[in-house]
Amino acid sequence: MSNHPENEPVLGYAPRSSERVALQVELNRQMNEVVEIPCIINGERVFTGTTTTQVIPHKHGHIIANVHLAGKDEIAAACDAAINAQSDWIDMGLEARCAIFEKCADLLAGNWRMKVNAATMLNQSKTCFQAEIDSACELIDFWRFNCHYAREFHGLYQPLVSPKGVQNSTEIRPLEGFVLAITPFNFSSIAANLPSAPAIVGCTAVWKPSRNSYHSNYVLMELMMEAGLPPGVINFVPSSGPDISDVCLSNAEFAGVHFTGSTAVFQGLWQRIGQALPEMKSYPRIVGETGGKDFVVAHPNCDEQGLLVALLRGAFEYQGQKCSAASRAYVPTSVWNRISSPLCEEVKKIKMGDVCDFTNFMSAVIDQRAFDKITGYINRAKENPDCEIIVGGGSDDSVGWYIEPTIIVSSNPKSESMIEEIFGPVLTVYVYDDADFEATLQLCDESSPYALTGSIFATDEGDIDTAFNALRFTAGNFYINDKPTGAAVAQQPFGGARASGTNDKAGGPLNLLRWISPRSVKHTIDIPHDWEYAFMSED
Repeated sequence: MSNHPENEPVLGYAPRSSERVALQVELNRQMNEVVEIPCIINGERVFTGTTTTQVIPHKHGHIIANVHLAGKDEIAAACDAAINAQSDWIDMGLEARCAIFEKCADLLAGNWRMKVNAATMLNQSKTCFQAEIDSACELIDFWRFNCHYAREFHGLYQPLVSPKGVQNSTEIRPLEGFVLAITPFNFSSIAANLPSAPAIVGCTAVWKPSRNSYHSNYVLMELMMEAGLPPGVINFVPSSGPDISDVCLSNAEFAGVHFTGSTAVFQGLWQRIGQALPEMKSYPRIVGETGGKDFVVAHPNCDEQGLLVALLRGAFEYQGQKCSAASRAYVPTSVWNRISSPLCEEVKKIKMGDVCDFTNFMSAVIDQRAFDKITGYINRAKENPDCEIIVGGGSDDSVGWYIEPTIIVSSNPKSESMIEEIFGPVLTVYVYDDADFEATLQLCDESSPYALTGSIFATDEGDIDTAFNALRFTAGNFYINDKPTGAAVAQQPFGGARASGTNDKAGGPLNLLRWISPRSVKHTIDIPHDWEYAFMSED
């Protein structure tokens, strides 16, 4: 195996540090401009005239971009551009393709870092730290490690045997046709990775960014173009979900979908792809990461201060808007009696506000729809006799979509906030009898349709093993004595199963394998000139 890249170091943004000063300058610059965002089709900027505005979630009266939306004609043109670009893109070869995306990583690690981080902070209301680990470090890692994995395929997946007179080999081909990348608002790194990972191995892509992250995603599209991405390889088309599904899934050259978003949307896409199969040239690859109802289970014998910190950070960093956020916790009575008051006191210390104020730990949720959904769960919990809100519960959407970090204690382990994905700063806790640890593990396994992330807090290795085995299929990313968030590229490849997706592990080699279609090649050197076999002899 060749030497692998190193994970990009995370900058600290401490007071008076050079990176903090540079980021504040860039934030001020972006706050004083309104960007006109076009579609990018075949390398050309297309201003459709059908526009929507992009606002700052924590200051929703402030517009940062006007976005030109693609209609069906523009989407069809994007599909054609991707199809027509693939031959030349394949002919460039792996090394030339990797050179482009490694240049993307270098640009992002350099002069583009503050531009991309500031755009993510303003567009998605992330703190400087949350933006740094997402839109800078994770995306740099995606590009560098994906190139590393793609190079290794050519050596690792060659046939082991070539008999005398025969030379066997495997061509690592891309899928034939274009990949539809449908990306989420919450991680800029995922947004850029979904179209670019297939591109590294020779696919081309039509990219539908989330309506809530057009601005930051467009900056990343500009970065890729600056690095030399050829026209048509990735086509950036802000558009409606129904329009892009109608156009792309009716195209015979549709090769697959790379998706991160809601379970319901992904299931609908899968059903539509199945119905469209008779009209398609190939069986499309379907790769998706969807919802989560991520858990923390504590054993009576555990590091209680570590548990407290994991609950607070896991549930409330980035307003709980992570697929991996700690959303439900199972805590034994003895432990809860000791940590509940300190936990509430720490939560009350959380500062929430404008991301340009670096002393804030949290900011606003992404939009009005999310605000209404999350506050709906909180309000119903207030009326539910099985539930008690022990901290938080307040909200205010007058300036930004702000929701206080909220903890609900439920006596019913199947209450809605305990089993349904909320995607906001809400943690629900079920307190169990100390003697019921193994029964609680089973309860955790059976209570939610999701299986994305989860963690166990326990001191004894035997108890850890018990949880590890009981929760085998409950999480695709499993954490021991840590919060269930923070997966790092090449360290903990990310993804879950059950209703959480296809578990194809972004950040590792398995995801890239989904975008190739190998061709086995037999090159006969000693060519047979006699059609008869030995067994046919009369002697």
